[in-house]
Amino acid sequence: MKIVPAILTNELKDLEKKIRQVESFTDIAQIDIMDGKFVPSKSITAKDLSKIKTNLFLEAHLMVDYPSCEIIPFKEAGVKRFIFHFEAKENPEEVIEKIKKENMEVGLAINPETEIEFVEKFFERIELLLIMAVNPGFYGSKFIPQVLEKVRYLKKIRKRKFLIGLDGGIKINNIREIKEAGVELACVGSEIFCKGEPRENFFALLEKIKEI
Repeated sequence: MKIVPAILTNELKDLEKKIRQVESFTDIAQIDIMDGKFVPSKSITAKDLSKIKTNLFLEAHLMVDYPSCEIIPFKEAGVKRFIFHFEAKENPEEVIEKIKKENMEVGLAINPETEIEFVEKFFERIELLLIMAVNPGFYGSKFIPQVLEKVRYLKKIRKRKFLIGLDGGIKINNIREIKEAGVELACVGSEIFCKGEPRENFFALLEKIKEI
């Protein structure tokens, strides 16, 4: 299982600080993007991200109503994997096609209440299915353990190799259970950035899953 630091901020200086921190301990980061409509909070934009140069593999998690208009701006900002929500206000098939057209990896995110059956038809076209383990939009939201049943179900029915990701509420005390359920990409925000040193927190999480 790969741990992906998830950066949620509405300030350019804080974004750059966190990206530089991540560069010191891993090779990937997820940038959380919020429009204040799909979720109540607002975040930095593609224009902000484009001001920061990095060699990290960047994925953008778009918690927005209309993701398709963000595809090209985030591609130009250096994003390689574009994750949007099934629950957004656009046709998912059309959004996937637009992402593919830009030669970016496709990530499809689902909220905790959305059933896997609703998104099975997209499995042939995506590189990542990101299951939200919290109601999206805030650092520190409470983990919903029932979503791990979706992960276990996915492991049974998956015929094509796309990544199974989990986002939200991942802590040092539940990360082993998350790995054991079959999660392949764990997106971690507050447990890395909201206490102590991010580098130490990241490696503490790694050590925890190595115990399995």
